[in-house]
Order: sequence, then structure tokens, then C-alpha cells
Amino acid sequence: MYFFDWHTFWNYLWPGTALQNPLIRNGLIVTIVVSVIAQIVGVILGLFAALAKMTKFAPLRWISDAYIWYFRGTPLLVQMMLLFFGLGVTHIYDFPDIHFGIMTITGAIQAGTLALAINEGAYMAEIVRAGIEAIDPGQMEAAKSLGMTFGQAMRLIILPQAAKVIIPPLGNEFNNMMKTTSLMQVISAGELFFGFTQINARIFKPFELFIAASMYYLLLTTVWSLIQNRIEANLGERKIPTKTTGMFQRLLGAKGH
Repeated sequence: MYFFDWHTFWNYLWPGTALQNPLIRNGLIVTIVVSVIAQIVGVILGLFAALAKMTKFAPLRWISDAYIWYFRGTPLLVQMMLLFFGLGVTHIYDFPDIHFGIMTITGAIQAGTLALAINEGAYMAEIVRAGIEAIDPGQMEAAKSLGMTFGQAMRLIILPQAAKVIIPPLGNEFNNMMKTTSLMQVISAGELFFGFTQINARIFKPFELFIAASMYYLLLTTVWSLIQNRIEANLGERKIPTKTTGMFQRLLGAKGH
């Protein structure tokens, strides 16, 4: 009969003891930093892909469509393995470790962040496009009649209004991003779940350790959901009913990479 080891569980759940372990402490930092960087880069890629998809210049539309089609239609895990091992074995880019003083950004962390960002860009492209198309086309025409270029009209008129439509799903994407970083474990990137798997390899307490790990992800997503609700309230966001509107539904929702 199996007996739950409460001592191990609390030891790796309670921050006062768990964060003394460098695998958990550094893994938590990596998870947060990678999530933020990948989401920011993903939003930028998504913005450019959305604008390219809406342009009248056919080659740009084809490139954007192919990018969105491929990265939305293939598993993120496959993309991560392809970038890390594929680019490395062909020496297109070997992902060397980068040292910043006492901090080292491993090649696995770089590859994982890049894969997350590129994948996220494909999803954000559709979100940004939907946000832009939600704005009355007459506003673009009015801006052009005032002598604005397409870029000026987008930057000053369209995108600020589209932001109110984009932010709720963007927040959901970031929420999901923090959970999806756990896939980086397969390329041995030093994120939070990798830290717990390394500890489990030494003491083999998978039930206790992985429940504790899940609590850390739950804490991260809960804190972000509260922040997101505050941001939406400050923007005066009128929420559009979706399957992932509520806070607890956000925590359980996934976009199905």
C-alpha cells in the first residue's frame, strides 16, 4: 500500500524550504522570464504577420499564411525539438551557452524560448487580425483623408482601439504560455518542471513532487489572472462571452497546441 509522504510534499511546496533548492528557485525564475520574453516576441511577430496577411501585396500574404498554417497546424513539442536539435545538427545555429556574469542562458533555454515565441506569433496573428477587423473600416478611410499614411493610421487610430479587443485573449495566451513552458523539459531547459523532474530522479517521489509542481503553476496562473482582470477593468473592457472568459475557466482553458 502506498502512503503519501507529507513531509516531502510540504518540503517542496512551501517556498521557505522549496526555494532554497536551486533547481526550483532557478526554474521558477526561468519559467517567468521565458514566458514574458516569448509572449512579447510572439505579440510582435503576430502583429507583423497580421498586417502582412491583410496587405494587398500577395507575396507577403502567402508568407504570412504559410507561417500561420504551419505553426498552428503542428505540435509545439515537435517545433521545439526541430529548432533545438534540427538547427544544431545542421549547424545553422548551434545555440551556444551565453554567459552574463553569474548567469548562464543555456542553448536549451534559448531554443525553447524561440520555439514558444514563434508558435505564439502564429496564434497572436489571428487575434490581432480579428482585433483590427473589429474596428470600423471608415476610421482608416477618415485617417487617410486627413493625410495619414497607412502606418500612421494603424499606430495612432486603429491599434489603440483594437487593443481593447486584443487584450483579453492576449491575457489568456500568456496564462497558457506559463503552463506551456513545461514542455521545455524535453530539451533539458532549466525551467520549473525540469527542476522537479531532476529532484524526482534522485528521491523518486513523483506523486508528491508533481502535485507540488502543479501548485506552483496554479499560483502563477492565478496571480496573472488577477492582474489581467485589473488591466481589463482599467481599460474599461466590455468582455465578450467566450469559453475562457472567467478566471477559473482561464486556468483550465488551453488552446490546443
